[in-house]
Amino acid sequence: MNNLRIKNKTLSQEDLFNFSELFKLMKPRVMSLVIFTCAVGLLTAPESVSTKDAIIGILLVSLGAGAAGALNMWYESDLDALMTRTCLRPIPTGKVNRNQALILGVTLSIVSVVALDFFTNRISAAILLLTILFYVFVYTIWLKRRTPQNIVIGGASGAFPPVIGWTIATGSLSIEPLAFFLIIFIWTPSHFWALSLYKSDDYKKANIPMLPLTNGVESTKLNILIYSLLMLPVIIFPYLINFVSLIFLLPALILTIYYNYLCYELYNYKKNKFDPKKAKTIFGFSILYLFLVFVFFLIDKIL
Repeated sequence: MNNLRIKNKTLSQEDLFNFSELFKLMKPRVMSLVIFTCAVGLLTAPESVSTKDAIIGILLVSLGAGAAGALNMWYESDLDALMTRTCLRPIPTGKVNRNQALILGVTLSIVSVVALDFFTNRISAAILLLTILFYVFVYTIWLKRRTPQNIVIGGASGAFPPVIGWTIATGSLSIEPLAFFLIIFIWTPSHFWALSLYKSDDYKKANIPMLPLTNGVESTKLNILIYSLLMLPVIIFPYLINFVSLIFLLPALILTIYYNYLCYELYNYKKNKFDPKKAKTIFGFSILYLFLVFVFFLIDKIL
């Protein structure tokens, strides 16, 4: 009897471990950002939904994001094994096999899209399906190994969740959620190119054509600065369309100008060289920057 109990306990621990590794395939950090931006899109919409419907909708969108993450890891497991940043992911370490990742990704894709259509509306489900397909087929399979513009074009997939949140509440599209989309879309290149500067050896090992490898350090620094400056009109846009007030605009502009300053400092460093600390600072601050901008959307809505 004691042996049976020990075996059952061990089995339970193994099951819990496998679940944990499968969950890692879904890129929990990315999912947390998806949950937050989707919630902001939903909460700032002019129509309100019940708490239950809002929670169901946001969870289903996050499941769709997790599905895309699992399919990304399935397809890129060979590249992940070569990079220090990704070599400890479940597939390279052998804790999960590629077939499990594929089955999980396809299953969650179908479940999330069909359930979102059932519980919310057709347009939200259609945009979620577009997001998954775009991330997997356009970014992961087509662009990432072929062009340094992979981040620019592929960034669209990360810009859809707040739009889906808006359509969950309204059942329609309008000009306001375009503000969410543009902010994330224009923010993405400077964010990831800062990472690619100090992780360029990783990308070189995996033969991924990131901008520092194809165009050089100087071009990358210039592009980071340009995209950071493009955030200025993008941040002003929601105010121009009367979506937000000065409560959003003023703090968001201050943050954006400081972000411009950080990117200019990186650009102004020695020609064809960069300061790794500055690149890391930009990468880290860019995450905080995006989070706070979306917080300002909520504060503006509340006040």
